[in-house]
Amino acid sequence: MSIEAALTRREEALAPALAEVVTRAAERVPGFAARLAEAGATADQVCRDLALLPLLSKDELVERQRVEPPHGGLLDPDAEVARWFQSPGPLYEPQLEGADWRWGQALGDLGVGSSDIVINCFGYHLSPAGAMLEQGARSVGAAVLPGGIGAQDLQVRAIADLGVTAYLGLPSYLKALVERYDEAGLPAERWRLTRALVTAEPLPDSLREVLVERVPHVRMAYGTGETGLLAWEPAGEEPGNGLVLADGVHVSVCEIGTGVPITDETEGEVVVTLLRADYPLIRFGTGDLSGWMLGPDGSLRLRGVLGRVGQAVKVRGMFLHPRQVSSVMEQVPEVAGYRFVIDRVDHVDLLRCEVVSQNGDVTASQLQELVAAKVREGLRFAVKVDVVEELTPGDGPLVDRRDWS
Repeated sequence: MSIEAALTRREEALAPALAEVVTRAAERVPGFAARLAEAGATADQVCRDLALLPLLSKDELVERQRVEPPHGGLLDPDAEVARWFQSPGPLYEPQLEGADWRWGQALGDLGVGSSDIVINCFGYHLSPAGAMLEQGARSVGAAVLPGGIGAQDLQVRAIADLGVTAYLGLPSYLKALVERYDEAGLPAERWRLTRALVTAEPLPDSLREVLVERVPHVRMAYGTGETGLLAWEPAGEEPGNGLVLADGVHVSVCEIGTGVPITDETEGEVVVTLLRADYPLIRFGTGDLSGWMLGPDGSLRLRGVLGRVGQAVKVRGMFLHPRQVSSVMEQVPEVAGYRFVIDRVDHVDLLRCEVVSQNGDVTASQLQELVAAKVREGLRFAVKVDVVEELTPGDGPLVDRRDWS
């Protein structure tokens, strides 16, 4: 079967649910009706050809929410919101009653179930990742230890005392927990953690090799805070065969700039349509680059996340955009120039900010403290600040020096 034929089969299977979502959203959600009007298309036309609707980028969604807070008109007036989340942007994301982010599909495939205790090392504050992954673990019957990020001494003690068997979080953070467990001198026989579903940053072969020495079953998954799980590495295969697509969500790969769906192996932007009429994220551009491939069984798969479309970069599992950086640094008049440098040492992202002082009214240490506090408050990143005489000519506000080999 060709990629085009596999795409056609999936499109046909999702078509009835997609048509219902588009029709209902056009009737009930003002912001989606406005998108149709802006495109000069009717709901019936979009049901037949989804590509008639221009992509909705994250930046556009942020702007729509700014103009019409908090949801940009893209929420059914009768929708029941259980939680609100805030991601960098700021972008506000509703968790609706009854919503399924689908992470349980990947966990179930990995073999996680009712006999497992899962430590969830995604943040629970403001951003949706912690709640998303917890819902996935609970959907397969697993008990959850809400670890979050930090307090590693307490986390490794709990791994030993509770007999934690599975992990959710960044691959780099799993490596840090393994190392902290050994440093704490905890008994090797009480390490029962054998499965890990990792996401939000790349998993290079070099890091995977380190992890599987202690956690035999490590699988990569791909999703976003706005859309939930989109694809994952199947557990029954060797890594490198692509990511199987999650059920219950429409995923396409589209040409950058045109939004035209791609039906071969050409790289493009991952574009997602949620099959929910009460919050119709339809043709949402994730900003992630990927491409299609076929698995050993002939199934349609994504090749993984191959990069980013725009200027945003992901650091420690969270996006950092030049626009966000500039909005924060504009609040520090003591800085004449700056740049953020991202390095990766021993499989851990390191964020550093180089600044040039505007004048001599503050000392170097005072400027370091001031900038670090503003970045922590505005961007939710801990950062090392270096005061320098001048910046390298030609560098932009974000310099990514990471090597993922």
